[in-house]
Amino acid sequence: MDYEKFYKEKIEALKDEGRYRVFAELSRQKDNFPVATHFHDDSKNDVVVWCSNDYLGMGQNRNVIEAMEKALHECGAGAGGTRNISGTNYYHVLLEEEIASWHNKEAALIFTSGYISNEATLSTLAGLIPECVVFSDENNHASMIAGIRASKSEKKIFRHNDVEHLEELLRQTDINKPKIIAFESVYSMDGDIAPIKDFCDLADKYNAITYLDEVHAIGLYGEKGGGISERDGLSDRITVIEGTLGKAVGVMGGYIAASKNIVDVVRSYASPFIFTTSMSPVLSAGALASIKFLKENNHLRLKHQERAAKLKSSFFKSGLSILPSKTHIVPLMVRNARCCKRASDMLLFDYGVYVQPINYPTVPRGTERLRFTPTPLHTDKMIDDLLIALNEVWSYHDIGKFAAA
Repeated sequence: MDYEKFYKEKIEALKDEGRYRVFAELSRQKDNFPVATHFHDDSKNDVVVWCSNDYLGMGQNRNVIEAMEKALHECGAGAGGTRNISGTNYYHVLLEEEIASWHNKEAALIFTSGYISNEATLSTLAGLIPECVVFSDENNHASMIAGIRASKSEKKIFRHNDVEHLEELLRQTDINKPKIIAFESVYSMDGDIAPIKDFCDLADKYNAITYLDEVHAIGLYGEKGGGISERDGLSDRITVIEGTLGKAVGVMGGYIAASKNIVDVVRSYASPFIFTTSMSPVLSAGALASIKFLKENNHLRLKHQERAAKLKSSFFKSGLSILPSKTHIVPLMVRNARCCKRASDMLLFDYGVYVQPINYPTVPRGTERLRFTPTPLHTDKMIDDLLIALNEVWSYHDIGKFAAA
């Protein structure tokens, strides 16, 4: 077999379909977020970033940067090993205590990414229990799907946010079998919110525990930024809350918050946790400072929601096809992979607007989009400039004929 030829053909197939991913080379500008420097060939230009998951600009926050600099000079760069072998730093302990308090849980455990926290926790919790059945929302993130598959447990997939379908599947399952209901709070591509209370009610009724991925809500919702579960007063009804430190917290990493026993069993049995070098104390210190700041600064969340509402209103008035959303996610529909990529490229190179195309398999074919994530630091002028650019690009590529489908 000609391996090189085989893999080359696989790449060419992606390019033919318009799904080949190109990484823009950007350098974020300290104290000037959301502006970044775009490097291409031998040139560099300023661009406005419209698709960052650093939703509140906390990666640029002075408290965070100062905390990281302090930890760097105190501890050095790396952690020194896995948590078991010389890799547990005092900053790890402080961060886990802060996270547990944030979600009103007994304990927390940090991981090097949100992907790993989902994969490790779901595979462990479901895999340890004999005859466990996992009920998973069809739109759950790839990391949750990977964890459920790795558990080798029976799984039942319910239609997205469909309470009746979930109950139908629960009713068909032996009431005495252990069950986990796994879902997200804010879904990152459509920006919709799960009916968390209804899912918790079903968990109580059918002898299940709940697993909630809050990665796109952490820091953004609730009086202290604890997510949708905090906003709606439901944190105590969730068995496991999973979150990230790489989005609104602005740093890097993932975590779970739960009872002491659940956290301890993941710490003791989850291979992705046990055998991975632990998070740098520098990152832990930054995340710790960020969470403390977010808990005390609700005005940042209010400004964030105002900017998102302003952008959605501006898109709507301009006749651009956006999915309705009650969150900060603003999906602008294109519905054609090649056209989505061409529009993204033209915005970047001709208008200094950076927003990545979202194509299959991240979203189903025919629902390709540009996903905008406004921050508190996007100005009215940036929104006005964006609308001018979008209208000209939409007209040039005649995107309306696809987007209106």
